[in-house]
Amino acid sequence: MKFRLAAPSEDAAVGRLITESFEPITWYREVDERFGALNGCDWRERWRMRLEEAFAREIVLVMEVDGEIAAAAAGTYDPRTALGFIDLLAVDSRRQRGGLGRAMLNAMCDHFRGLGALYVNLDCLANNEAGMKLYESEGWTSLAPSVKWFRKL
Repeated sequence: MKFRLAAPSEDAAVGRLITESFEPITWYREVDERFGALNGCDWRERWRMRLEEAFAREIVLVMEVDGEIAAAAAGTYDPRTALGFIDLLAVDSRRQRGGLGRAMLNAMCDHFRGLGALYVNLDCLANNEAGMKLYESEGWTSLAPSVKWFRKL
């Protein structure tokens, strides 16, 4: 396995991998199930717009296995606080449960460390059981559970 920064030409492929990986757990999809598409934009379109923003302003690291992108992570680093933030972490659905998420998580932490980070944080939905188990097993500390609230005006 090899880790490297994603090229802008790979945004579409990385976006597909992330969207597919997040489909079972994203709250964006649940909004559609309860309220319908928002102003004509279904969850996939809203997710595509979110990824477009992330790819434009965040560090995007990918993992290659056998010449294919198998996992990706995106995040930001603030040198003033020496804090990295992992915004997205995804593994190709065909390769999940094989330790690639753990490897991608550690690679992103190593990348931040190389930039000078002393700390890193991330958010994880409570219904993402695999993510919750991963972060706990890697020594992360849960600080403040939160609830997503949504209301139609």
